[in-house]
Amino acid sequence: MYKLIFLILLTSISLLSQNQHSGNLEGKVLDQSNKSALIGVNIFIPESELGTITNPEGKYKLVNLPAGTYTVYFTYVGYKKITKTDVIIHPKRTTYLNIEMQTLSVELNDVLVESGFFTETENKPIGTINFSSEEIRRAPGSAGDVSRIIYGLPSLAKVNDSRNSLIVRGGSPIENSFYIDNIEIPNINHFPVEGSSDGPIGILNVDFIEDVNFYSGGFSPIYGDKLSSIMEISFKEGAKDKIQSQLNLSMQGVGGGMEGPIFDKGSYMFSGSISYLDLILDESETGGAIPHYGDAQTKIVYNLNENNKLTLLDVFSWDQINLKYENALGTDLTNIYGKTDGITNASGINWQMIWGKSGYSNTSISHTYFGYNRDYSETKSKNHLFTNNSSENNIRIRNVNFLKQNNSNNFEFGFEAKYNFSKFDVLYEPWEDNYGNPTPRLYVNKDLGTSKIAMFAQHQFNISKQINLNYGARVDYFEYNDHLNFSPRLSLEYNFNNGIKLSASAGIFTQEIPENFLVQNEEFKNLQTPISDHLILGISKLLGESAKLSIEAYYKSYSNFPIDPNQPNMFLFDQSMIDGIFLNHEKLVDEGKAFSRGIEIMIQKKLAQDIYGMTSVSYSKTKYKDLENVWRDRIYDNVFNFNIEGGYIPNDEWEFKLRWIFAGGAPYTPFDLERSAQLNRGIWDTENINGKRLPDYHSLNIRVDKRFYFSGSSLIVYLSVWNAYGRENIAFYDWNEQTKKVTAQKQWSTLPVVGIDYKF
Repeated sequence: MYKLIFLILLTSISLLSQNQHSGNLEGKVLDQSNKSALIGVNIFIPESELGTITNPEGKYKLVNLPAGTYTVYFTYVGYKKITKTDVIIHPKRTTYLNIEMQTLSVELNDVLVESGFFTETENKPIGTINFSSEEIRRAPGSAGDVSRIIYGLPSLAKVNDSRNSLIVRGGSPIENSFYIDNIEIPNINHFPVEGSSDGPIGILNVDFIEDVNFYSGGFSPIYGDKLSSIMEISFKEGAKDKIQSQLNLSMQGVGGGMEGPIFDKGSYMFSGSISYLDLILDESETGGAIPHYGDAQTKIVYNLNENNKLTLLDVFSWDQINLKYENALGTDLTNIYGKTDGITNASGINWQMIWGKSGYSNTSISHTYFGYNRDYSETKSKNHLFTNNSSENNIRIRNVNFLKQNNSNNFEFGFEAKYNFSKFDVLYEPWEDNYGNPTPRLYVNKDLGTSKIAMFAQHQFNISKQINLNYGARVDYFEYNDHLNFSPRLSLEYNFNNGIKLSASAGIFTQEIPENFLVQNEEFKNLQTPISDHLILGISKLLGESAKLSIEAYYKSYSNFPIDPNQPNMFLFDQSMIDGIFLNHEKLVDEGKAFSRGIEIMIQKKLAQDIYGMTSVSYSKTKYKDLENVWRDRIYDNVFNFNIEGGYIPNDEWEFKLRWIFAGGAPYTPFDLERSAQLNRGIWDTENINGKRLPDYHSLNIRVDKRFYFSGSSLIVYLSVWNAYGRENIAFYDWNEQTKKVTAQKQWSTLPVVGIDYKF
């Protein structure tokens, strides 16, 4: 049925899009180190054999380009070449492509100058990968979700099809952070887990995104208070010539957007979307509950003058789900019923000031809000479980400065300050944990007012034409528990001939325990700050112009992690992936230890000669030491992961792509069947914590895109099929209190998704 609808739609629209149409390409080229305009940069498009150079303001423009997909080359004497793929020209629209070029520190002589396809990550820490907006949009199985595209990276564990859980090199969803245009966004997902970066559905409109840098470890001291990863997202600026609009329909919802100029001083972008599953599905088809959600994003840019720019950003979302008692009673998918309502909002303003030729600064002031309203009860007994009516507010100021002394010496430095004023109103009723132990009632009613302050600095030193050294440190202070943490960072690169590069990185990373844990007991402020030490070694080599091989080995050690003495075998930071939320704890000790080690191999090919792709494989081991001094596998320990994905673009109208993922079965704890049957509650076999493994996971996602170009608009229609061959992957095993037996909770079966994106 889906295929028939898809083919009819393609045939009908094709009749309207036979003529060739054209659009424009324009932008600005800057020096990356000081944001100054570069005059006379050569811009060339091989597909059209058209080119131009930048004017005295660093601007360029190419007009009347036939609508389609292009590769654009930027070259300039004394700077590294840049090659931008996936540049889409739409009919009667202007595509904006701004570029920042890196200076060559010295004359390279016999050292190979790279092709420009991977310039975005050359000065970034080891373990960094860059994705463009188009690479995110078209990825099979991503649904335009920025979190899902990186599942193909070897540094991420495979967890669950239904969640955007970033498990980076043995970490947990708590250990990641996101930044958009110098403003921290704690969570970019709908239905977020409190105290975590986890959630099932992405918020961000991929058409807002210019590019993404993902750091899987060893990141710069300008980022802190996270143990595993940073996602650095850049939003593009709105159209500067005329108003442009967009409508889209996907699995995530239906939405639209608008962008345009603000006189001749800046631009704006706005988009919003809302889910529609409640309109087309019955509650009986979804296990008794249908999620309802929406989001909106805004970016406004205003240029005060040539050297000062203000950017206003707002990211808003709301979520609602109501699982009724009668529906929960009639399904074997859940033991609880209740409701979730939530609102999140992150807003801020960033001031970029250029200091002439010597550098620049970014200073932002932002506010984030999380509002939780959750109320759940047991289906079997109707006993109330918990209520959460909490709100979290954070005001942040962040300043990052970049100072260029010369072509061999650059400095980054700055500070952060955050004030948290939150209201925690949480009731945990008495219950029995997975050990069968009774847990007393806990009511948390606390107003929290506390601050965090950090300072950081880094020196980027190009010692010679082949050796680059980065070293720096970060100091964090947390007022609530009077903790002062020092985090040194160091990285070294050696560039051989023939495009081979050796890299090494080491550092200490700290992260405070989330506030929703700390407020449960005044004694918890005495817990030490969790620490992770990173050591990473890597080698990379260009395989022709558009492909690169990367091999990295890493070791991460963890210490000072909280563990509940009443659950001595459980690693607390993994709890949200077991229970879906973080539960209450009467007592915690900071004696938890863990480690993660592994090796990762990746070949990435950028779009060239109509083909692109990425292949990765990893072998890793991650364990924790419990209070009984036993080393156990963490629940994300897939051991072996393999991913292959790629696409073929035969012309400007069609695109075909696929992704196949294999992951070793994750550890789980089996139930003590006798005790579980006696109590009719899932009770773990405490002699076998994380001692069993789920079946291996594998899944094939395929996608076909068809582009249509009209006289003043363009349309993308796509068909994506998730889990194309219907593999029955197991998410977890649960004790069903209605059937009184163990139930396997399966991940998504074959799921066809049709999407539409219309720009006009």
